[in-house]
Amino acid sequence: MIEANASGSAGGTVVRRWIACVSLLLSCAGGCSAGPEIDLSPPGPMQAGLAAHHSTERLAVRLAAFQEEAPGDAERVAPLAVIEEPIEEGRQLAHLERLARGANPKLRRLSQELAAAEARIGHLGKLPDPTVAANLFVHPIETAAGSQRANVSLTQRVPWLARLDAQSRQAYFESLAWDQAYRAGQLEVIADVRRLWYRLYLLQKRIEISRANQQLLNALIEAASGRVATAQASVADVRLGTLAASRLEEEILMHEQRLAATQADLNRAVGRAAEHPIAIPTRLDISLPDWSHPMLRQLAWEQQPEIVAAELRTQATSWGVEVARLQRRPDVSLNASWFAIDDNRPPSPVVDVGGDAWSVGAQVSLPLWHHKNDALENEATWRHSASHANVDELRQRYDAALLDLWGTATTAWQTATLYRQTLLPQAREALTIDQQSYANGKVDFRRLLEDVRNLLMIELGYHQAVSELAIAVAKIQRAVGTDLVVPTVTVAPLPE
Repeated sequence: MIEANASGSAGGTVVRRWIACVSLLLSCAGGCSAGPEIDLSPPGPMQAGLAAHHSTERLAVRLAAFQEEAPGDAERVAPLAVIEEPIEEGRQLAHLERLARGANPKLRRLSQELAAAEARIGHLGKLPDPTVAANLFVHPIETAAGSQRANVSLTQRVPWLARLDAQSRQAYFESLAWDQAYRAGQLEVIADVRRLWYRLYLLQKRIEISRANQQLLNALIEAASGRVATAQASVADVRLGTLAASRLEEEILMHEQRLAATQADLNRAVGRAAEHPIAIPTRLDISLPDWSHPMLRQLAWEQQPEIVAAELRTQATSWGVEVARLQRRPDVSLNASWFAIDDNRPPSPVVDVGGDAWSVGAQVSLPLWHHKNDALENEATWRHSASHANVDELRQRYDAALLDLWGTATTAWQTATLYRQTLLPQAREALTIDQQSYANGKVDFRRLLEDVRNLLMIELGYHQAVSELAIAVAKIQRAVGTDLVVPTVTVAPLPE
């Protein structure tokens, strides 16, 4: 440290000046800690466009929706209970999405992380708190003007102001990245709600189709029992039918258990008790949208919050490099000291006997350790390079994911169309023909059971394909970062 001091003397009694100076220095300490205001406006036109993502007003609305008190409160206030009214079937999914946005714990956590990141900006651009020191000498320092018994000093460290500004701008872009992380969390939660909703549809259809086929099997078992009485069939046919019906009952029980577990997961996603009742959808309004992989990829690169957040972090790390570079600039410390001197010397024309002494000084840090500063700058530069690589990685990841999801959606739509237009009519026709042939004794009971099993698998496969299409579309919308327009075609019940 390099220190320079200038001293002088003034008259007055020790006690009065001690009290007055301590009061003055403490009042200065309270007023000096605010520091200079740092301009946090984004530098340049590119950052000005990015600032649109940063809205404290939106944050306040989100935090108010959660109805939580600030950290340090004695008790936590639970979110307000949502009074649910009967919802039309076409609006049930939108209702669940709205509940998830307001009550999901993950979104509440992300919103609070965003609030913390925004609050961080408010203190990084300010000066450090000043320090006040007081010394009382057990053995006074004897001087020509009198005995020096105590001193009080006030010190204010002033970091390099450009470094404070760079730190504030770095925190600003980090808060923008957290805002995008919140949006990404919203998309993930909504996609999860939709996936579970479509899975409820599939499981309910599996139960309904299995029960319908169980009734068909029971009718065939009764027919076989009648043929056994007339010696046209064996008891083994009845036993085979009974075994097939029992297996269907086992599958129904498994589907019901999965249905209950899916309902619990859906309640978890919307932030309410696992046992809360949920109306199960009876139809899906979905069809293959007129999209393409290049279109989806371009939208994802522009609107996917994770990619936007990664780009904002590159801006933050670029300011981190500037912060590291400015570590080579010195810090300045300003201080003022007061020395209490007793009036215990004979009068003198040379010195002011009993006069209290004052001094003001400055200290400057010397950034001499170049290896340390080089390491800090290298660390920040590598982090900045890594942030650019992260953007490229996310773009490639979403490009591959969208190609896979679009292929899944296309295949699911084609599969559902094949089931509905070709396989299902053929399976039903084969079952009808074999039922007539069995009544005439031309086919055996095993073939009839095989027809029922084929029909069951095809019906389940159709609804599986429909639900896979809906889930793939939901995942695509999450990947591109926005809800694209999806043409709705009601999936009607299968023909009997």
